[in-house]
Amino acid sequence: MDIQEIKQRFGIIGNSPLLNRAINIANQVAPTDISVLITGESGSGKEVFSHIIHQMSPRKHGPFIAVNCGAIPEGTIDSELFGHEKGAYTGAVGERKGYFETVSGGTIFLDEIAEMPLGTQARLLRVLESGQFIKVGSSKVEKTNVRVIAATNVDVYEAVKSGKFREDLYYRLNTVPLRIPPLRDRKEDIYLLFRKFTSDFTAKYRTPAIQLDEEAQQVLINYSWPGNVRQLKNMAEQLAVLETNHVITGPILLTYIPHEVSGRNLPMRVENPGKEDFSERDILYKVLFDMKRDMVELKKLVADIVEHGGVAPAFANNSQAINQLYRDIEMPAGNHEPQFTIQQPVINNTKPDAFNITHEAEEVEESLSLIEKESDLIRKALKKHKGKRKLAANELGISERTLYRKIKELDL
Repeated sequence: MDIQEIKQRFGIIGNSPLLNRAINIANQVAPTDISVLITGESGSGKEVFSHIIHQMSPRKHGPFIAVNCGAIPEGTIDSELFGHEKGAYTGAVGERKGYFETVSGGTIFLDEIAEMPLGTQARLLRVLESGQFIKVGSSKVEKTNVRVIAATNVDVYEAVKSGKFREDLYYRLNTVPLRIPPLRDRKEDIYLLFRKFTSDFTAKYRTPAIQLDEEAQQVLINYSWPGNVRQLKNMAEQLAVLETNHVITGPILLTYIPHEVSGRNLPMRVENPGKEDFSERDILYKVLFDMKRDMVELKKLVADIVEHGGVAPAFANNSQAINQLYRDIEMPAGNHEPQFTIQQPVINNTKPDAFNITHEAEEVEESLSLIEKESDLIRKALKKHKGKRKLAANELGISERTLYRKIKELDL
C-alpha cells in the first residue's frame, strides 16, 4: 500500500515531506514485530501512527489497546499492566488479568512512556526481552506475545541522562525511532487541515461553511500552533460555532489565538557579548592561572635579587611587584593598607648582601612553628600558676592528663 492509500484509509491530511517520511517508516516497520518508539509534541497525532503500524501488521486481527502511562497512578500501574492475584494488596478482592495478558497476540500502545515509574520500566524490559512477566502478588512466570509501540512527547534521552528513564529500556524500545513532525514544520498542511475540520463540523451540524480571507490565511499559517493538530481542530470548531460572519478576517482570527503565546514569543536566553558568564569550572581555572602567574612573577623577582646580590637596583626595578604582593594580603578590619618602602641595603664586611624591607615600624621575624608555639604557651601557663598543672591545664583549656602528655612529648 502506497502513502496516498494509507492517508485515505486513516484520514491523514497533508503533503509535507516530513509527514510523508513518517508514514513511509510506519509502513516499512509494520510487517515486523520489533518495538517502535514514536516521538512528537502533544497533539501531533502519535496515536494515529500506532494504529497504522497495527493495522498494516500481521497482528491486525488481534486486539489493540492504548494505555496512557501518565494517567495511571504509580501504585496501581503494575496491576493494570501485568495483573494481580487475589489478596495481593488491600482491595484486591479477586484475581485480575493485566493488559499484557489480555492483549496477547495483538498490539499494546504505551502513550507517555516517559511517565512510567522506574520499577515498572524494569518489568516492561523483561517483557520486551523474553515475553515473560509476573503478576503482582504471584511467583508464577506468565508468557505473553505482545507487540509494544511506545510514544512520548518529551526527550527520552534527556530523561535517561537525568536518571528518570532506564537506558537499557530506551535502547530496547528505540529499535525503530519514528518522529512525528510538529504542525509548525508542516506549514503547507495547516490550511488543508483547517478546511477539513471546518467542513466536517459544518456537515455534521448543518451549519453554514466558513471561509478565511487572505490575511486570515497568513495568520493561520504563520502561527506556531504549540498544541499542534488538536489545537487547530479545536479552534476551527470554535469559529464554526461562534462566528456569525462566515468570512473570517485576520483580526477576527487573532481573537481566537491565545495572547500569551501569540507569535510564539517565548522566553529565550539572550547572549550578552559584553558580559562574561563564568561557570564554576571556568572560575577555578581562572584562579589557578592567576596563581601560576603570581608564582612566575615571584620567581623572576627572587632571581633578579640573587643576580644583583640584593643591591638597591634589584629592589627599585621590582618595587611595584613587591608592593602588589603585599597588597594582596588581607589585613584585619580597621587596618589601613600597608605601605612598604625599599631602603638602601646595609652593606658591611660580614654581610655584603644584607637588605631591609621596612613597614612604617620595625618588624621582628617570628617563628611560625606550631610545636614551638605550643611549647611556649605551656611554659607560660606553668610559670603563671607556679608549676601547678591543674590550674595551668584549666588556663589552656585542656585536661590535666593531656597537659601531662604534652609535657612529656615536648620534653619540658
